[in-house]
Amino acid sequence: MALGLEQAGFKHLVVFDNDKYAHATLLNNRSGWNPQLCDVRTLNCSSYENVDLFAAGVPCPPFSIAGQQKGGNDERDLFPDALRLIDQVQPKAVLLENVRGFSSKKFADYRTALNSEFRKMGMIMQWRVLNASDYSVPQLRPRFILVALRKEYVPFFEWPEPIPEPPTVANTIGDLMGSDGWPGAEAWMSKAQAIRQSRRFANAPTLVGGSKKHGGADLGPTRAKKKWAELGVDGKGIANSPPSSQTPIDALPRLTLRMAARLQNFPDDWEFVGGKTAQYRQIGNALPPAVSRHVGRSIVCALNKVEVSATKPKQLELFSADVA
Repeated sequence: MALGLEQAGFKHLVVFDNDKYAHATLLNNRSGWNPQLCDVRTLNCSSYENVDLFAAGVPCPPFSIAGQQKGGNDERDLFPDALRLIDQVQPKAVLLENVRGFSSKKFADYRTALNSEFRKMGMIMQWRVLNASDYSVPQLRPRFILVALRKEYVPFFEWPEPIPEPPTVANTIGDLMGSDGWPGAEAWMSKAQAIRQSRRFANAPTLVGGSKKHGGADLGPTRAKKKWAELGVDGKGIANSPPSSQTPIDALPRLTLRMAARLQNFPDDWEFVGGKTAQYRQIGNALPPAVSRHVGRSIVCALNKVEVSATKPKQLELFSADVA
């Protein structure tokens, strides 16, 4: 999320994360963001002033259809802490993201309660489920996106319009598949492109980063692995390197970390820190930068009280707390 918001024009005042590897990655790539390693449940942000945007990814397990969906009864629910920090910071705008499951009827009362809390802070809340594939990401990745604004900015906010045609999986990682001389790279690209042209299923399944408690680096549940196989990818794990000149031409290759990062819209110069599982967890659990960039631009325009299609607005101040 943070990278996309930078691309949208925000300047990070501080970024918080409770994972040591994610924190190290932030330090390695953007030390100027002032990355802090901490538990947001014990964080006090009253000292931060003149903040334009508070942005955070809230833990997904309490609302995920893959879990028990305990919502507010789950000890991992950090929406109350996010609201506490927002009340301390008093930003002009808020951006929160979560899994699609949070949009379900089951959590309607929870969303209503959130709306009430935002109204107490003088903000108007709205939300949508946005698909990453609508914003130049070759992946089926629906996410719950919440935007709250002070009342004076609400009339100027517009949700970003979808991009007509997302890039294909083949075009996104095809050069990486052939980077070590694999003789099957061209045939692999042709197969992946043919699937795109012949059926509605055109994008990769959602990359799943997983949790610290379960498993290593793989591409998700059985159903997702079957869809990866249709695209010519072995979803049972992550490879240390791309297929080589010694790899059989008809092999079913695995993705590398860099391929997974490309599918998540990370630039090649963004370097992840940690072992393979730790790096993949960071990649798979991220909101693709393209999504936060598009939403961020809409927020920037609202804060500048201009139409979304207007010229580039001024840089704004961002407070980012990854409460995962």
